[in-house]
Amino acid sequence: MSTFSDNLSDRFMKLVISILKVENQISRKFSSRHIFGQLFRSATSAGANYEEARAGASSADFIYKMQIVLKELRESTYWLNIIEHAKLISGEEEIHIAHSESKELANIVAKCIFTAKSRLSKSV
Repeated sequence: MSTFSDNLSDRFMKLVISILKVENQISRKFSSRHIFGQLFRSATSAGANYEEARAGASSADFIYKMQIVLKELRESTYWLNIIEHAKLISGEEEIHIAHSESKELANIVAKCIFTAKSRLSKSV
């Protein structure tokens, strides 16, 4: 049986995989490649930082690293919005999957941060 953290790790991996599928459909123009590069960096950074947060040395360290994860997810959502609205992609299904997953993960991470801050303030 997987834990919540493992399931969340899997979702970060699925986000990156869906973004890799977007790469196959994105325009080869310089601007499109640049925007995709920004998206790829922010999405992969979110997953990597989540793994770092899981190994946080303290509650404060966990919260700090999760805030970085949230920032990276918000940036990913921004780039996905640009790709979608500027129609830089030939298909729409993968961009919708990635966009939805990015927003859902951001909501989950925000709730984790809120819960961790609440617990930290109660323990002080």
